[in-house]
Amino acid sequence: MLGMSANSVSYNDQGGSVESGVDAAQESIPTTISTGAGFGLFSTDFKKNEDLKEMLESNKESLKLEAMKRIVGLIAKGKNASELFPAVVKNVANKNIELKKLVYVYLVRYAEEQQDLALLSISTFQRALKDPNQLIRAGALRVLSSIRVSIIVPIMMLAIKEAATDLSPYVRKTAAHAIQKLYSLDPDQKEQLIEVIEKLLKDRSTLVAGSVVMAFEEVCPDRIDLIHKNYRKLCNLLVDVEEWGQVVIIHMLTRYARTQFVSPWKEDGVFDENSEKAFYDSEEKRVDQSKTCIMDPDHRLLLRNTKPLLQSRNTAVVMAVAQLYWHLAPKHEISIITKSLVRLLRSQREVQYVVLQNIATMSIQRKGMFEPFMKSFYVRSTDATHIKTLKLEILTNLANEANISIILREFQTYVKSQDKAFAAATVQAIGRCATNITEVTDTCLNGLVLLLSNRDETVVAESVVVIKKLLQTQPSQHSDIIKHMAKLFDNITVPMARASILWLMGEYCEHVPKIAPDVLRKMAKTFTNEEDIVKLQIVNLAAKLYLTNSKQTKLLTQYILNLGKYDQNYDIRDRTRFIRQLIVPNEKSGALSKYARRILMAPKPAPVLQSAFKDRDRFQLGTLSHTLNTQATGYLELSDWPAVAPDHSVRNVEVFEPQVKETGGPALSKAKSAKSKEKFYSDSEEEEEEEGSSSEDSSSSSSEESGSESESEANSEDSNKSSSQSEKTSSESDSNKKKKTLKNQQLQQQRPASKDRVQKNGNTVKAESRSESESGSVSSSSGSSSGSESGSEPDSDSDSGTESKPVKSKPVAKVEEKKEVSLLDLDDFSPVPVTTPKSSMLSPSLLSGLQGLSISPTALALQASSPVFVPETSHELLHRITGKGLSAQYRFTRQPCIYGNNMVSLQLTLSNSSDQALENIHISEKSSTGQNIHRINNIERLEPQASVTVSMGVDFNDSTQAANFQLCTKEDEFSVSVQPAVGELLLPITMSEPDFTKEQGKLVGMNESSATIKMTPENASSQSVNRKVVSVANLGVVPSSQDNIHRFAGKTVSSGSLVLVSVTLKDSNTLVTVNTEKTMIGSMLLRQFKTALMNSAP
Repeated sequence: MLGMSANSVSYNDQGGSVESGVDAAQESIPTTISTGAGFGLFSTDFKKNEDLKEMLESNKESLKLEAMKRIVGLIAKGKNASELFPAVVKNVANKNIELKKLVYVYLVRYAEEQQDLALLSISTFQRALKDPNQLIRAGALRVLSSIRVSIIVPIMMLAIKEAATDLSPYVRKTAAHAIQKLYSLDPDQKEQLIEVIEKLLKDRSTLVAGSVVMAFEEVCPDRIDLIHKNYRKLCNLLVDVEEWGQVVIIHMLTRYARTQFVSPWKEDGVFDENSEKAFYDSEEKRVDQSKTCIMDPDHRLLLRNTKPLLQSRNTAVVMAVAQLYWHLAPKHEISIITKSLVRLLRSQREVQYVVLQNIATMSIQRKGMFEPFMKSFYVRSTDATHIKTLKLEILTNLANEANISIILREFQTYVKSQDKAFAAATVQAIGRCATNITEVTDTCLNGLVLLLSNRDETVVAESVVVIKKLLQTQPSQHSDIIKHMAKLFDNITVPMARASILWLMGEYCEHVPKIAPDVLRKMAKTFTNEEDIVKLQIVNLAAKLYLTNSKQTKLLTQYILNLGKYDQNYDIRDRTRFIRQLIVPNEKSGALSKYARRILMAPKPAPVLQSAFKDRDRFQLGTLSHTLNTQATGYLELSDWPAVAPDHSVRNVEVFEPQVKETGGPALSKAKSAKSKEKFYSDSEEEEEEEGSSSEDSSSSSSEESGSESESEANSEDSNKSSSQSEKTSSESDSNKKKKTLKNQQLQQQRPASKDRVQKNGNTVKAESRSESESGSVSSSSGSSSGSESGSEPDSDSDSGTESKPVKSKPVAKVEEKKEVSLLDLDDFSPVPVTTPKSSMLSPSLLSGLQGLSISPTALALQASSPVFVPETSHELLHRITGKGLSAQYRFTRQPCIYGNNMVSLQLTLSNSSDQALENIHISEKSSTGQNIHRINNIERLEPQASVTVSMGVDFNDSTQAANFQLCTKEDEFSVSVQPAVGELLLPITMSEPDFTKEQGKLVGMNESSATIKMTPENASSQSVNRKVVSVANLGVVPSSQDNIHRFAGKTVSSGSLVLVSVTLKDSNTLVTVNTEKTMIGSMLLRQFKTALMNSAP
């Protein structure tokens, strides 16, 4: 596709010669080829295209040009013009640019077929590679790479290397296309091609970016190291790259991100819903959130720069961004792709098919994403069958207790469709809804039974098959349905449906003891005329009835077995002989006949009706493999997230060297920057350290600005600016450098010589130097920016620890760490984990912030651990009737609360079951019980039948007293209360066995509550005890060296008081002990532990 787009650029730029050529061809073609039709089917026209050959050999340029236009018109219409190759190739050296371009178009098409003749003009192509016209140079390279002869591989390689350094970005783009052709011709050239790719990846032109990434994906997709230095540039250029280049780059960056960043899905669900709004809150809040979620700034850069592309007019780009967010974004941010995907459903059928397949895969894992847009998936009468089926699949995936009535009403309409395949698929969808949502199972069954009287045989047959699967879940309650199906048996002709009814009769013959023998009697009459699948079920029915009701069915069974013994199908003959030996005991029958009843009448597990897209998420969304549900050739699997993020410093770009030397611009700016460097380092060593850190800071913080600078540079390359302009910009850059150096000297004079004082004031110095470096980089043009950026080269050398100044490397490294922390103040990135240095090297504000992260209020370091068990049960906060359509449920997440160390974390699910949208949903500041409540962020609007999950924190003060507050909408206020269980007021902690014993010895007397209970042997196992204790209370398991003693440790959320629980298993009695300063909590926990441990339920 990229090659096609390149061709269109080159021809359209020259006044539309191709279009006029096609028009001319359409007028002239009939007269040219009509003569051959009159001679009959097998005649040949020896004068075919003779007029075109004469025109090409004439001396008039206009005739040649007209001939080439007509030939290109023939090619455009799919006609074979290969016999004109000798006449066309003679004009390859013509000086007329228009003619030469058309000749190149022809040669690109037929060079591979006529290799010998094309080789004769290679010298002409080599000369054309030096042509002043960029389109001629690119066309010559394109033709050269289209000649598939291994003997010219060295020539092609040399041409590609020269074109990669061409002044024109269009020629460099063509070189990137040629790389793929050369690699497919000779894979041994891979190493040299990688060098060219590495050079082209540094190109700052948006025209080249997409093509070179395509070449990278084709030649060396595993060489991730080539992307490191160019990652931020590609992210910043992405918006301006042409559309098909955007698709390629996004897919490549998706694979790259999965290898370089840690998973953003590890944070708990409480933080998921609010992190985006809390992202811009105060510094203190961000420090707290860093405990939960850490996202690499480069990871955030990729997500932020691809988000605007969701509005692209190209459906492939939107789909590429959607899959990127699905595979890389935090879960609470994935929903932003929903509207864009739904918008694509207005496109052509082919686009709808691919988009619906991806939505079907997404909707299995995240129903909430597409629930508000459920109406967009309603089937239209104009939809094709495959589109209808996909929409049906999505509606089935979205079905839940709230919307099942609406969906079933839609399905009732779909069943009446004239499209039989779609109607049958709808019946299957009803069956899936019935198994997934138990509340509507009976309703669906009754509806399917009514469909048995439908006129359409396909619908009836599918209904029987689905009813058979549903009845396996609870057959004893539905004997009437089995009787009803038996009555309809004579009217059903579809073999699969008849076989399903017979299977039901045999499997549940004890529920219909009078009907089953009669059905067998009818089947014995028509046995020879039935299909094979029906015959097999007749034999099974006979065998089962023989075992359960041999008096009535013995003779019938023998008759059917005799018929099956001589059947034409060998499967039926073998089954009949096996059944006879199994159920009819005789001397020859083996030991299996004793177990005939257990074999044939064994209970069968109910079938699970699953979505066809359940396992399709193993492929990357938007790929051909995902569409086909099988691995296609060339598919590159997404790697798993790394457990530890690789070093992010590999993406830091220290030196930008211009890849294209224009007329003096970069060279002059580089020379002037060298002078400024000498002046820069003429100050004292102390200033050298300070400036080193500030210049490094500016180079890393202005990564986004480098994208805009690179665009201006690319534009300057295309327009070929004069050297006087570049000299002017370089002089401006030089003046900026001098001003910057004077400012730093003034700062140096004001600063005391003490090293401690320098370290304390480090943040201020950095902020000033950063603002200066940013203003300098913005004011500089394309030429001067490369020079100013090269000025940070010695700084990077000192940072890496070169031999010239090994003593200075350590202090600079420490400033580097401090710089990374301060960068968080500028960019809207999540904090990056940094190793904590010594306190003497920290600023006071940072030191106080780190001290605020301390969790332990006691002498013992109480390190919180992850919960062993998280209950999924939700409690009702507000009923939908009381809330006038607004319903709310809450559950305890048992995670540390991100809003405060002494708060219990809650997850709140708000649903709108009314017909109108609810606005401004929030929690009032009033709290009648006095607890400290961290309110949820205001929900501006909640659409009808939509739901949203948010998090909140409540400080219960280590009490089970309910927290009362007002849940408000724009128009109403509702009084609600959260009642905590005593076990939810705790957090699990990590503790060793000696520490447990030591702390337990301190908490005796009034602080100890114990009870002896009797437990059944099945409840006394270690797994059972652990499961029941952690389900009652949020405690951590303490390793124990004794098998009969189980220990658990936790702390209260509000006060941090220790709570120690031990369960000692004896022969007949079990001792449960709770040690804690909070006596009320201890006695309540003991009471709940006794109830749970004595309960036999799991």
